[in-house]
Amino acid sequence: MPNREQLRGHWNEVKGRLKEHWAQLTEDDLRRAEGSADRLVGVVQQKTGATRSEVERFLDSLFSNGVRDQAAETVQQYSDAAQKMAAEASQFAKEQAQRFAAQSGDYSAKVAERVRTRPGETLAIAFGLGIAAGAFLFLGRKK
Repeated sequence: MPNREQLRGHWNEVKGRLKEHWAQLTEDDLRRAEGSADRLVGVVQQKTGATRSEVERFLDSLFSNGVRDQAAETVQQYSDAAQKMAAEASQFAKEQAQRFAAQSGDYSAKVAERVRTRPGETLAIAFGLGIAAGAFLFLGRKK
């Protein structure tokens, strides 16, 4: 049986579901019972002829299904948000990879063009770097 807080928190939904199930209930009937589960059961019994246990079972199922539905909806919302974030992260990574590939491709093309057009200069630079690296390693071992 729902408590007072549950009824207040979901009153519009409860009213709608009660009216769907028992069409003879009016707004005035439900207004008389607002806030009290016992009064609600009494009003529904009086107006519809349903048994107390039948009304209580209906309310219990309404709240147990409602809680499950809310939990499922919350999980679905988190799942949707996670999927959206994953898609955005994937798109960002793809764009960054494409940008990096374009930049490195441009650099590689520039280096290849430089080697082709100035082979002597490129060889001299490579030789100088080799000498510097060797000296650095040799001097590093001496200490």
